[in-house]
Amino acid sequence: MSAALLLPLVAVPSANATAGPAGFTVTTTATNVAARSDRRPVAGGVHDQKVGKTFISWAGQYEDSYVQTYDHRRSTWSAPSRIADGDADSHNYPTMVQARDGHLLVFRGMHNVELRMSRSPQPHSAEGTWEETVISKNAATYPMPFVTRDGTIYVFYRETSGDLDPSVPTDTRPMLYVVSKDNGRTWKTSTDLTGDRFAIGSTARADNMNEIYIGQLRLEDSGRVRIAYTLAGGGFEGHKHDRYHRNLYYTWFDPRTLHFYSASGRDLGTQIDDTDQESFLKIAETPLTLPNNVKSPDYIQQVGTTLGRPFVLWFTGDPDNGPLHNYLSTWTGRTWETREVARGLRTREIEPVSPLTWRVYATEDGKPNVLTYLVRFGRTWEAETVIPTAKPVQRVEVVENFRDPARAIFSGASSQRDVAVADGDISVAGLSRR
Repeated sequence: MSAALLLPLVAVPSANATAGPAGFTVTTTATNVAARSDRRPVAGGVHDQKVGKTFISWAGQYEDSYVQTYDHRRSTWSAPSRIADGDADSHNYPTMVQARDGHLLVFRGMHNVELRMSRSPQPHSAEGTWEETVISKNAATYPMPFVTRDGTIYVFYRETSGDLDPSVPTDTRPMLYVVSKDNGRTWKTSTDLTGDRFAIGSTARADNMNEIYIGQLRLEDSGRVRIAYTLAGGGFEGHKHDRYHRNLYYTWFDPRTLHFYSASGRDLGTQIDDTDQESFLKIAETPLTLPNNVKSPDYIQQVGTTLGRPFVLWFTGDPDNGPLHNYLSTWTGRTWETREVARGLRTREIEPVSPLTWRVYATEDGKPNVLTYLVRFGRTWEAETVIPTAKPVQRVEVVENFRDPARAIFSGASSQRDVAVADGDISVAGLSRR
């Protein structure tokens, strides 16, 4: 690990989990259909208690959006249904929520072009021809939707500002959001609501790291939205898109006030700028390096809380071509404490198991199976079990309000980066006993 990354270390457990008490079953719902996808672990599917069905979404060939339905009463999966075009770009993955009126909504940020929404024709059902809506032509990528208790829908997305104004450097890419209070019929932007140019971002860093990559966004029962993110940009080489990654940050968002806050509770108002993030939100400082052609830190992080205190899981590449380094950062109430907990893993998703324990879903590059670990008190790390899969898994998303056996969606890794090739499996895992 680079000496520039000043983090306390502890003994590193093996990345290989062993069979534990959790008994998972895995069902392959579609074979040789998944294309490479850049989807974040946000809004992969929902469980609809009213009709006893789970709806999932995933990216198929050419990144087209597909949905499937699991009927818990009949224990059957529907065939995949193609609902929207993905324009052959791995950024254009589907994310799914359910509106308060029961309709399913699938969002796609058509890479650097516009934010689109597909709406199911009937409430509580994925069947039929979905209605397509362009929410706005806002150079959107990476949609991250959630629905609050009162039914308000938020979709965070990243704007490629240079595609709206050619005078803006290519590595200026802030986060914004749109809001709907009528089940997705009409929308307002964060700028409409707050007057701020963006929600999270910067425009004039000396290192040109003005791109925001949210790794995960999580709506809690408390109503708070936890967010972990890293920066990207050209570094000191000049304006280059996604040349380097740097640093880890944490904030939380209050949908009621549209304000952001630090882990200590400092009110940052309706917009986070560079001064805010460097003064109050930084979890860890990482160097501007290009280790082994791996962006470092990675694009995806996981964020959770234990007894109200946040923690973040993240990983970096190794500058000496070694394994990935996995870190757990925990807010103590006064500061962030970071330690290395494993090596060689890509942490994909987390879920709360109890008020004090979270389950981590992770994979090893090029290998089948999903490995699970337990984080207790936001501090300890232990191996739990191995969930067998026939092929390597690229993405994991825990279903909102899941009901076993449809707990977590496993999108199989395609053998090619070209989204014209779709040969990964779609599987769903759940506990075999409740």
